[in-house]
Amino acid sequence: MIVPQASAAFVAAMEQVLDIYSRPYDARNPVVCMDETPRQLIRETRAPIAAAPGRPERHDYEYERCGVCNVFMASEPLAGRRLSKVTERRTKLDWALFVQDIAERYPEAERITLVMDNLNTHTPGSLYEAFSPEQAKALWDRFEFVYTPKHGSWLNMAEIEINVMVSQCLDRRIDSIETVRGEVAAWQARRDHLQAKVNWQFTTKDARVKLKRLYPTTSS
Repeated sequence: MIVPQASAAFVAAMEQVLDIYSRPYDARNPVVCMDETPRQLIRETRAPIAAAPGRPERHDYEYERCGVCNVFMASEPLAGRRLSKVTERRTKLDWALFVQDIAERYPEAERITLVMDNLNTHTPGSLYEAFSPEQAKALWDRFEFVYTPKHGSWLNMAEIEINVMVSQCLDRRIDSIETVRGEVAAWQARRDHLQAKVNWQFTTKDARVKLKRLYPTTSS
């Protein structure tokens, strides 16, 4: 979804993200995109009917809800690798612990640029709720937090990774968080082995032409 009318705040945040995406690869300052998605856990109430020639597998319309889980995704588009984590909830603590996981994934990086949406849990304050002040500040200092604009989730390349993950390994009824964890871990290993990357082409220059209507009119 794109903001429906001209917005200086939107284009400013958009251009910041697009300029970051145009940076060359730098192991000392990796660009990592982070997103998360809830997944409904669903149990079949009747065994599905197996597929047959000319007929796909069929599932009964009735099912049993078994709760929800959350999948965190961090992807480094230029390196073709990602880090995923399946949690029972999506609280500030869960997010802070995932940020810590990302930091540990890049021990040699001087600073990690983390692109994400502005969900209310995605703030430095969440780090201070999860860790001691010393730990929180040390962790925060490892990062440059960059936020996509409101209505700008399409600017987050981690959303693309999540869509690929869902279509390749979570596009069916799964009834347990353990199964989701196994599927996501196997998917991540395969995709990392392939060094699958996102070929992002949209630039600030493109935005000023194709999304000109979103730029406010100036007097100069």
